[in-house]
Amino acid sequence: MGAIETIALAMGVGWAAGINLYAAIATLGLLQLTGNIALPPELAVVADPLVLSAAVVMYCVEFFADKVPGVDTGWDALHTFIRIPAGAVLAATAIGDVSMPAQIAAAIVGGSLAGASHLTKAGSRVMINTSPEPVSNWTVSIAEDLAVVAGLWAALTHPELFLVFLVLFVLLAAWLLPRIWRGILAVGGALRRWIPAARPPLPAAADGEPGELRFSLRPRPPGDVQRR
Repeated sequence: MGAIETIALAMGVGWAAGINLYAAIATLGLLQLTGNIALPPELAVVADPLVLSAAVVMYCVEFFADKVPGVDTGWDALHTFIRIPAGAVLAATAIGDVSMPAQIAAAIVGGSLAGASHLTKAGSRVMINTSPEPVSNWTVSIAEDLAVVAGLWAALTHPELFLVFLVLFVLLAAWLLPRIWRGILAVGGALRRWIPAARPPLPAAADGEPGELRFSLRPRPPGDVQRR
């Protein structure tokens, strides 16, 4: 691979890992196993039957979890600690056997791209989940999977075109993430207003049950003064 192809692959796997890590690994592994592409030796391990099988099984789990409103948000929250480090490792591995500084630089950029794509996906899902119907989740989830496959294919076969789209994605994410964050805060505020606040228990009465207030409608006799 040339320099452009290597950079596109490294950045592509980082970006794709942030959206769907298991689809990214399975796509690379199947393309390598079928001979459609030739990955760097350090990354070709994704075509190992054990790695590929694990990726396919986990992709099937995510395929269903990603289409249930609420469950997809919990799944994304958990994978914050999985997708971003994995994106950094895959990007560092994709550049092959080079110097340690180059691998660290690739890991930083790949992890950052994984973080940007993951936060964009997870934040968008929170906003989509405000809609009661499930069709939006299914449509967006399938579109994300297709984007991962198409993006990796473009990174491997048309690296220059993929890098252009990647720059556009970074610009879009920089514009979109602050708005998604404000939307999430608005959703959280609406939920807090919807859930009634917990009320403190009533003080215990001297001659009744705890928290019970007693009222008397009997008139007080003249001259009867309450002593404290």
